[in-house]
Amino acid sequence: MHASGKVRPDPGAALLALYDAALPQVYGYLLARCGRRALAEDLTAETFLAAVAACRREPPPTPSTGWLVGIARHKLVDHWRAAERETRGLAAVAGSNISVTDPWDAHLDALLAQEVLAAQSGPHRAVLTLRYLDGLPVGEVARVLGRTRHATEALLGRARAAFRRTYEGRTR
Repeated sequence: MHASGKVRPDPGAALLALYDAALPQVYGYLLARCGRRALAEDLTAETFLAAVAACRREPPPTPSTGWLVGIARHKLVDHWRAAERETRGLAAVAGSNISVTDPWDAHLDALLAQEVLAAQSGPHRAVLTLRYLDGLPVGEVARVLGRTRHATEALLGRARAAFRRTYEGRTR
């Protein structure tokens, strides 16, 4: 029962009822952004496990496909962060440096752009995906990534530069 004395619908049952309709949308969202089936499947499973856990908390959420896609977005960002931590650790051992160049705007081949995006570091993939694929404003991207707006703008500039270098390297 709810604190007001009224019976509240079970969010677990609502999530179960939503599962069949939401699963392809959540999986499709993830696959389009990560480009790897196995990873998209793993992240989809993590998304639904997190949704089940959220339904057990007080106050429980109201499950919807949009809510699930939001969880999926966070799972994808978490994955990229973990992958970047691993890459940074390996780079520190190898002693590699990352250079920064000016941003770049141009018409891009979509398939090549997806390959290039997949080759970027975790933070770069996250900021580019949230800003340009999801269409979030910089302030919202900053909130999702847990960064300041200024730090997010700087990261976005570095990410665009890295994307440009990789893209141009593959088109020569």
